[in-house]
Amino acid sequence: MTVDLSGVAVSTSVSGPVIVEFDGQYVWSFVPSRDGTRSLTGIHTPWPPVLHPFLKGSTQVVLRSPEDETYFDEEVRFSDDDTRVAVTDKRGNPVSVDKVGHLQRIFDESSGGIKDEILTGTQRALADLKEYGGVEAYLNYGALLGAVRDGKMIGHDSDTDLCYISAYTVPVDIIRESYRVERAMKARGWNLLRMSGGDIKLLLPLSDGRDCHIDVFGAFHINGVFYQFGNRSGQLARESILPLGTIDLEGYEFPVPRDPEAMMAFLYGPNWRTPDPSFRYADPAPGVRRLNGWFRGFRTEMGLWTELYRSPATERIPEGGSPFAAWVNERIEPGSPIADIGCGTGSDAIWFNQQGHPVRAFDFSRIAVRIAKRRLTKETGSADVRKLILNELRTVLVAGAEFANEEVPYHLYARHLIGCLDENARDYFVRLADVSLRRGTSLFVEFAAHDPSLPEEQHHLVRRFGVQWFKEELEARGLVVVEEEQGPGTDMFGEPDPLITRMQIRHRTTAEIEASPNPPRPQDKEADMTQTPPPPARGGLRSFVKRILGRGHLESVSQRVEVLEQEVQENRELHRRIAELTDVVTELLLPLEQADRERIAKRLEGYRESI
Repeated sequence: MTVDLSGVAVSTSVSGPVIVEFDGQYVWSFVPSRDGTRSLTGIHTPWPPVLHPFLKGSTQVVLRSPEDETYFDEEVRFSDDDTRVAVTDKRGNPVSVDKVGHLQRIFDESSGGIKDEILTGTQRALADLKEYGGVEAYLNYGALLGAVRDGKMIGHDSDTDLCYISAYTVPVDIIRESYRVERAMKARGWNLLRMSGGDIKLLLPLSDGRDCHIDVFGAFHINGVFYQFGNRSGQLARESILPLGTIDLEGYEFPVPRDPEAMMAFLYGPNWRTPDPSFRYADPAPGVRRLNGWFRGFRTEMGLWTELYRSPATERIPEGGSPFAAWVNERIEPGSPIADIGCGTGSDAIWFNQQGHPVRAFDFSRIAVRIAKRRLTKETGSADVRKLILNELRTVLVAGAEFANEEVPYHLYARHLIGCLDENARDYFVRLADVSLRRGTSLFVEFAAHDPSLPEEQHHLVRRFGVQWFKEELEARGLVVVEEEQGPGTDMFGEPDPLITRMQIRHRTTAEIEASPNPPRPQDKEADMTQTPPPPARGGLRSFVKRILGRGHLESVSQRVEVLEQEVQENRELHRRIAELTDVVTELLLPLEQADRERIAKRLEGYRESI
């Protein structure tokens, strides 16, 4: 066996999990046959990417089995640095790689006092969920596994997991129930993240400076199949869960499913009693497709943006106003308010503020919002920075309502945003502009334009987009481009880009709408497809296939199956959209029906905070 900078090589005789320790600290576990590449001499498994920055200097590396059989125990030097390898967070706390490839502080590396804080906080979450959220939650996943197996928290685990079984059997109702639970927990003072239409993550602050995550997963039965967030699906009777029982975990009593062993077998398979720190779920593909269609979509690429804003790459983002910001400043009235949509680290928002424009900045990344808020406060003394998820209709409609209710209307500004959006998010963005520009203001956009001779991506998270496609999406909402420039420019990192498009967009007046020509016929749009890329397949495939079917070009049964699968997914996605619309109507619009402006503003702020 060998350990070096490239990874770990073990004998082909090693069939089970391998635990990796540096100087006695657990850092990672893997299964060679699953995670590695087989060769004539053994199986080589590369280090997880999150460990690469730490592999400097020397450490005593131990490879062992969960049963403490030692495979390797030697001093390893990864570089010439005269230091010991230290896999720690910014506060110096030891961290390790969790089951999804992130660095977390595990229970084995936490003091008894911290464990008590986590267990007490989890009990408080359960009590709040029951009394204020109206759901009876129970311990599940790793926390339940540790309690059932030996009454202790699993050493390599890093969070606690709770579930509740919904009384509903329709995705729309299940989503709205989750929204209600979210509002109740926020009202109780919990800081939380929404992960999908059916699960949230509570952030429990600990005395060592970090947040412990308490996942709250919904579970439900639809057409005889049991689904539980975390991508589980299959056969598990409701009677195996309710009425709830109790169990002792580290001296604390917790509610658990009526038959906890049946739940363990459902989650981890028949060998659930055998410890396996490298365990990975084998999620049933049909269940994952249904859960994705019904409940997911609005967090697309959020994790990738979080990684970007936490990486040294953010240092490459230029400070000071961009050339596009200066271009826009020449076209708006002095002192007019600006909304920076997709503000990133806030450089343009700061510059606009310095030019005398009141600025409201938005981004869908919590890290970006945090960075922009800190920078704006430092540079300008104040900051109005908000989270806006363009894939979530609720947040988009609330932002539009707030813009419509402002005494002085806002111009909208979006630099290199269009190429970051999928078709749904782009549609919601244009809807936001439709609502916001009706009082005479403009939308200013800059994006990397599509050209067959250029790479499809400007950056791995920013794609080029067809100018004509975007114009047609604008025209469908009554928006018109009043000024357009195209030529060389810069990307989000200030690097040269050969083809950038800038636009000033306004809402068409009634006279303009009446005088406008008829929208392009389908064949005209198809003729332009050679010059502009089609929208992402997720939303554009259906209309494209309809045209193909209309011309009788269907060539095989497999094509027809592919079309049907796409249509089914589209129908599933409607559940989340209906739930969002219903939530906005019942929680916001109906109470506003007879309210005055001041009460409307207060209600809008309260609803925005609740979501």
